[in-house]
Amino acid sequence: MKGLRLLQGLVLVCILLVPVLVFMFLRGFGTNSYDLPIFFQSGVDNPFLECPFTDTTQHYIPEFSFTNQEGSLIGQAEMEGKITIVDFFFTSCPSICPVMSKEMERVNDMFREEPRVQIMSISIDPEYDTPAILKGYAEEHGAIPGKWHFLSGPKEETYQLARCGFVIPTIDGNGVPDDFVHSDKFILVDELGRIRGYYSGTNREDVDLLMLETKVLLHASK
Repeated sequence: MKGLRLLQGLVLVCILLVPVLVFMFLRGFGTNSYDLPIFFQSGVDNPFLECPFTDTTQHYIPEFSFTNQEGSLIGQAEMEGKITIVDFFFTSCPSICPVMSKEMERVNDMFREEPRVQIMSISIDPEYDTPAILKGYAEEHGAIPGKWHFLSGPKEETYQLARCGFVIPTIDGNGVPDDFVHSDKFILVDELGRIRGYYSGTNREDVDLLMLETKVLLHASK
């Protein structure tokens, strides 16, 4: 009998301790930080001098201004103070772009009510992807005007921006869709213009991580 009472007492103590332990866990969890990396804090490697800079300090997205699907100029100035998710694509892409654009639709839907988040999809075939072509493509993918910008600009500037600004590989296909080479990455840029993450736009789990880490940045910038 004495042993049974002792066992009952221990069970009661454990039951009473559960809320305390849960509270302590949540309290500790609430003080933890989810730190996103800041890329290129010592500058971008430029061994072949193809980029017009030799910085050795924090890399920021350089100035650019391209035309969006509505005919408006949008660029680096519009990124200031906002979290921007960027990808490079082209509308006639026969391979990864359709998958990337479908995944970006999810990002578009997730942040449709968040004015501090925007998307920029930059064409690497600007000679074909006129604002009119981009507008049709934007409507096909349910892009929210003012939220998801489809951009085209001068070809040479576009490729330099991809390689030197967003630091991803890009090769001109000279009008032949199968000959274009570009990254499948979605790039997360913070409100200061720093790159905070790269995610595969063809991988659903990676895009889920992108959306999570975008929320982390939103919380951190409050």
